[in-house]
Formats: sequence, C-alpha cells, structure tokens
Amino acid sequence: MQLGTGPVQMQQGAGKNQSGRGTVAALPPRPGGRHNSEPGMADRHPNRDLRALREAEFQMSRPELAKALNEQAKKLGENIGCTARLIAAWEDGDVACPRAVYRRVLTAYTGRTMHQLGFAGAGPRPAEPPQAPGGDGAGEGSGSVNRRSFLRDGAGVALTLPTTGGSTGRIGAVEVRAVTGAVAALYGHDHDHGSGPLRQAANEALHTAYSWLQAGTYTDRTGTKLRSATGNLSIAAGWLSYDSGRTADAHSLYGEALAAARIADDRALEAHAFGCLSLLAKAQGRPREAVANAQGAQAAARHLGSPRLLALFHVREAGGWALMGDRPATDAAIVRAHHHYAAGPSDADPGWLEFFTPAELAGLEALARADLGQHERAAAGAEQAVLLHGTAFARNRALYTADIAIQHAVGHRPEPEAAAEAAGRVLAFLPEVRSDRLLQSLHGVAGALQRHARVPAVADWIEQYRTITTTQGGRT
Repeated sequence: MQLGTGPVQMQQGAGKNQSGRGTVAALPPRPGGRHNSEPGMADRHPNRDLRALREAEFQMSRPELAKALNEQAKKLGENIGCTARLIAAWEDGDVACPRAVYRRVLTAYTGRTMHQLGFAGAGPRPAEPPQAPGGDGAGEGSGSVNRRSFLRDGAGVALTLPTTGGSTGRIGAVEVRAVTGAVAALYGHDHDHGSGPLRQAANEALHTAYSWLQAGTYTDRTGTKLRSATGNLSIAAGWLSYDSGRTADAHSLYGEALAAARIADDRALEAHAFGCLSLLAKAQGRPREAVANAQGAQAAARHLGSPRLLALFHVREAGGWALMGDRPATDAAIVRAHHHYAAGPSDADPGWLEFFTPAELAGLEALARADLGQHERAAAGAEQAVLLHGTAFARNRALYTADIAIQHAVGHRPEPEAAAEAAGRVLAFLPEVRSDRLLQSLHGVAGALQRHARVPAVADWIEQYRTITTTQGGRT
C-alpha cells in the first residue's frame, strides 16, 4: 500500500533486541478547512442524555450496560460485541450516532428513539425494527437482508467522519482526539464483522493523519501526541490489512508504527508494534522472528505496569516456539503467560487490549498446541475459547470454531462427525463476518474434511461449502 506521506518503510524485524474487532473514513477537518455537513468528531459533544439514563434510571456501570445490550442483541438474532469502551465513546461524543445494528438493539432495550437517547446525528428516520432470524424482507431471505444492512451500516459510519479540506493549518487537541477516536471506532467495528469493509477507510484516515504531521503547524507537545496517535492508527490499519490477507501492507504499516514509537519515545506503542510483528512473522512461517519480536515487545512493556500486556506477548512467544516444534520452550512461555494474566487487569492496560479475554488466552494456547501436534488438547482449548467468548467477538469465535473442526479432522483419533458439526457452525457466521483469514480457515477445514468425505455428515458439509464458494466466487 502506498501512503506517500508516511515515514520510510522499515524492513521486517527491524529494531529487534513483538485475537482479536461500518467503515471509518478520513478524519475531521482542521479549523478553517472545508466542513462536511455530517456531524463528526470535530463537533464532539458529550451525550449527557445517554449517560443520565444509564446512571440515574438504569443504575448501571458501562460494562453492565454493554453486557445487557449484548444479551438484547442475542434475543434479536444479532451478533454484536458491545464493550464498555464503546459505551464510553457514545457518551463522550466520539461517535455521533451508532451503526444501524446498535440503533436497533438500543431501541429495543431502552424503548427510546435515537434522539431521545441524545444522539444528534440520528437523522429524522426512526430506527429499523429488528429482523427475526429466518425472516425475510422485500421478498429476500434474511441472509440477503443482513448483508445489505451491513453494507449500509458501513457507509453510515463513514459519513460521520468528514474529510479534510485541501489545505493544512494549525493542528491541536481536536485533531489528536480525532485520530484516537478513529482507532477506537476501527477496533469496535472490526470486532463485529471483520476487516472487509474497513481497510480502505482506515488507509484514508491514516493518509490524513500523516498529512497533518507533515504539513500542519503544532507545538512539540501536540506533535508528540499526534505522532503516537498516528502510530496507533497505523497499527489498526495494519491489523485490518493482516486480516484481509495483505501481509506485505501489514508489515509496512507495523514498521511505520514502530518508527513512530521510536520518534515519540512511546514505549507502549513500541511494545504493541513489536507484538504485531511477532504475530505477522508467525503467520508467514518465520518462527524465529516471531520469538524475537515477542521478546522485544516484552522488553518494551516490562515497566508499563500491565501484567496482561506481558501475558499477551509471552503467549505470542509461545506461538513462535511451537511453530519450531520446541515443546519445553512453548510450555515455559505459556506458564509465564498464565502467571502474568492471573495478576488481573490494571489501569495501565491499553484500550486495544480489551480483546485479550480469558477466551483469547485459551484460544492462543490452543493454536500453539495445534502446532505441536497436540490435536485433542488444541480442539478442547479452541472449544473453551468459543464458549468463553459468549456472544462477543464474532470473528474470533468463527476462527476458533474453524480450528475445532480442523483439529477433530486431523487428530490421532479423528472425529469426523464432530468436525462436520463444528464446520457447520462456522458457515453460520457468514456473511456478517467478512475476513480473508476466515475464508482461508474455511478452505483449511474443507481440506481437512476431504479425507472423511465418505462420512454422510462430512459429505453434506462439503456440498454446502462448495455451493457457497461456487455461487459467490469464494467470497461471502
């Protein structure tokens, strides 16, 4: 990917000594630039109505409201991953109006319209009624309706973040806050549906942020904050590229984030960048680089005060050792990961770490077990990850469910019926989850099940999978 205005791209593994989430387009204009008529983060106004409803009437904390909305969504047949951080973004005004799926859930749970809930960008049209699972609309099946709604949701979010004007000027707290808010929004939408509709929008936002860095006027303090925020946006864009199967773009973006971290002297960003490079190296079959980058992430994170951040980087290290077939080193790294994780959450935990739940820890350990050939343990661990995720993080649940199917199919004592059952659950996530990694996992499931094609349940699944790939060109 060519960003033009970004820093010089770094070679993979440079500086070595690094599961889990509408579209977000460019960032709001600087003062004096051309303004879009849609409300954006430059017009950021706290939503006091929503906060008052939550605190005074419902008497809930943000995590409690997020849990309640996830439960309501399940009753409506929707897949969302609402979090306390997303509730905060609504209440702080970082998001002018939720996506359509959240509007439906909020209306159903609170009995209020978007305007009554204090969302200024809701528009005059009332929220759409929930679509019951298996129902239809306009003569089409629910899959078509859900897909069309999802694409519409993406466009709506893009409009809430207007583009900049042609010139640049004074850059201040509004612009820094806009970049930070874009990062949070990207992760939130990615958790729901995967990277498919988000990647291009993230790239446009990153281009804008770099233009502010290169041509804007700002104080040294603001410049440091903007560079760190842009580095975090680069990581978010890199993650979306990785999830879309564009590993070269992801590597370049992670390298840019690492460069930004070094310039801004931001140890948290440096640790995050190294951790992402570790993940990428493992995915590309370079286990030694995976281990080295994970250890670099640990070194950068050692004094940040976040045990769970260290736990993530130790389990990433375990993944590298497992790919090398080193069982003792893998087990030792997993033990260290569990030790740090047991210390519990910390105020120093970065917001993006929210995905690293007990479910994700179990899932990452299961992946390491699979690379060591411990198929039964890997299947059990992936099943635990899916169960612990509950209704949140749809893309991660889909990926771990695919892992269950593969491990049952290739284990020392294969269980083809169990593999076919898990594989059927994966297909249920389509088309709402749009991720090239998921499509690749499905291809892997099909390959693993082919050896059991004479089993009726397996044959039925293979036929269903072939129908999907034939009618939709392998894309869902």
